[in-house]
Amino acid sequence: MTASLRIVPLAPHHRPRWEILYAGYAEFYRVTQTPEMRARVWSWTQDPVHEVKGLIAENAEGVAIGMAHYRPYARPLSASTGCFLDDLFVDPALRGQRVADALIDHLAAMARERGWSVVRWITADDNYRGRGVYDRVAKRTMWITYDRTP
Repeated sequence: MTASLRIVPLAPHHRPRWEILYAGYAEFYRVTQTPEMRARVWSWTQDPVHEVKGLIAENAEGVAIGMAHYRPYARPLSASTGCFLDDLFVDPALRGQRVADALIDHLAAMARERGWSVVRWITADDNYRGRGVYDRVAKRTMWITYDRTP
């Protein structure tokens, strides 16, 4: 499948399929997401000065079958800039065809071109299928994440 994939920046004509993919991502993580929330994220990805950008995996017919949101972030300790992969989702009917690998590989190539020092992401402990991909394409870290409500 990956030979017929094309990874491209998220563009206005992708919105209908992106909406479906992003809603599926929210459902997977059991996050209540409204159309207004998706509209806000969409506007971020389309704003040239906003940090959040998006990638789309298109099949041979040009249909969006996977998506990723990413953003650069400062890494003061290493005096470098990294890339944070916020969201990654592939149409459930098309999993197992290395679409996620292609999105991550494309992002890693972009990071090399831009001089970013790392591509980093988190996932849920029980995301076993995703972790199988991530274990194949990246190195797991020992960092533990905390959240504090303001």
